[in-house]
Amino acid sequence: METLAVVLEAPERLALRALSLTELGSADVLIDIAFSGISSGTEKLLWSGKMPAFPGMGYPLVPGYELVGRVVDAGAEVRGRIGEWVFVPGANCYQDARGLFGGTAQRVIMPSARALPVAELLGRDGILTALAATAYHAVAGGKAPDLVIGHGIVGRLIARIVVAMGAPAPTVWETNADRRDGAGYTVIDPETDERRDYATICDASGASNILDTLVPRLRKGGEIVLAGFYDRLSFAFPPAFMREARMRISAEFTPADVIATNALVEFGALRLDGLISHVRPAADAADAYPAAFGDPTCLKMVLDWSHV
Repeated sequence: METLAVVLEAPERLALRALSLTELGSADVLIDIAFSGISSGTEKLLWSGKMPAFPGMGYPLVPGYELVGRVVDAGAEVRGRIGEWVFVPGANCYQDARGLFGGTAQRVIMPSARALPVAELLGRDGILTALAATAYHAVAGGKAPDLVIGHGIVGRLIARIVVAMGAPAPTVWETNADRRDGAGYTVIDPETDERRDYATICDASGASNILDTLVPRLRKGGEIVLAGFYDRLSFAFPPAFMREARMRISAEFTPADVIATNALVEFGALRLDGLISHVRPAADAADAYPAAFGDPTCLKMVLDWSHV
């Protein structure tokens, strides 16, 4: 069995080509993908060739871990899942390419346990399940942040989840004036903020030099949550020492985070709409990827696989 897949042949070199799939196992499902998101974090690093050493890293590879689609076939142990609408957090099912995350393809095979049911009514917004769960993981791991850095898609989701969980609405810093459009919380230019007593600051910018900016904004005993992906971080020790600052790294989401996030969506506390800014046919992937990373108006790029 074959599938069309987005393949990163080398940094900044992409092709849409046919790949052979591994065999469907007794506990596997075959999923026709409807929509796939392009990550502006890890996939940007893969695209640029700046991804740090990571298990499974190497080219050619299939990227992608933000997908929704329908189960169209299944192994003998999980036949009852045929017809389900599911979220796909990546796959590793190709015979002639690495599956680093591995989901951006016309169809994928994966263990049934990793295909997570989501509401079909969400449509393409369902691809935000991974980012929403990642944002939830950052918020739920400690005290809710009262300052969020960056109003990109992860920063927006963090702020929305803080509000959805019933905590006081955070302040959000955003340097780009065109992205200061928060709903239910305040988004400001960091240059205008004079506060120096934030209890918890959550960074969603991924900027490697951010700590020296944030530490002086903490109150004594305050915490900085690192919710981005960084190559290397450094900071001046004396200001952090004087504040007895704490730092927490928020890693990958878990199935429990997905369940909790879906519950917030189902109860109407969390909305995922208004976050996808660009949609392109999957056939246009070669143009969509650089646009996703280089177009300042692109908050989230999604590939539509319906006409491939």
